Amino acid sequence: MKTLFIDCSPKKKLSASGFIAGFTAAFTRGKKVREKLRNRADHERIFEHMEGADSVVFCMPLYVDGVPSHVLPFLKDMENRYKDREEKPAVYVIANNGFIEGRQNEPLMQVMENACARMGTEFHGGLGIGGGVMMNVMRILILVYFGLAVLNLVLSAVNEGVFNAGILLEFGKQVLEVLLLGCGIIAYDLWLAHCINRGRAYGKHYTRIMLPSFVFILCADIFFVISSVIDLGIFRGWLSAKKPSGE
Repeated sequence: MKTLFIDCSPKKKLSASGFIAGFTAAFTRGKKVREKLRNRADHERIFEHMEGADSVVFCMPLYVDGVPSHVLPFLKDMENRYKDREEKPAVYVIANNGFIEGRQNEPLMQVMENACARMGTEFHGGLGIGGGVMMNVMRILILVYFGLAVLNLVLSAVNEGVFNAGILLEFGKQVLEVLLLGCGIIAYDLWLAHCINRGRAYGKHYTRIMLPSFVFILCADIFFVISSVIDLGIFRGWLSAKKPSGE
């Protein structure tokens, strides 16, 4: 069995789509290939890996209630290549958005379902995730907690001469608290991986980060501000070279 995971996020790093693609692939059996789709230059390479694939899993963010614009030409090329073939891979979709409700991904699912109908490929359903940005927050928190745990272990060994097992216990509790935020996503994604392994239809299911809406909005705002500062995005307009007005 061969499964191709296509990360359709235009982001170079900290992509929630790439993260969930990797997580799903970890529970998928057989040969797994991960590719990134960002522009037309990626089409031929991805189609080469699609040869012989039993399933293709599109992982993408929701943009303006639909698929990202650079995915549409790929779907058209895929239609031209596969509409007259007898053997075609089954298609699954994992969509995430910046809204809190996973059902916001329904229009994107309809686009992908219609695209599969045009190319005669089986649409085996998809998972719509609300609050996708929080998946990045979750993995950053786990890395921070891990770093602090290692630092505390080293300090305890230096100061007391022994490793403090309570530090590992506290780290485990912190990880479980973080994973609890994504328990719905994890459960539905494991089910999706099971369906991929069995070649079964998954249907369309929607879930979200387990946070009250007002808390999610606050956390998302903080995350985007920090990300913009790190990437200088918040200052880019001020620091970029100004074009002459032509007057």
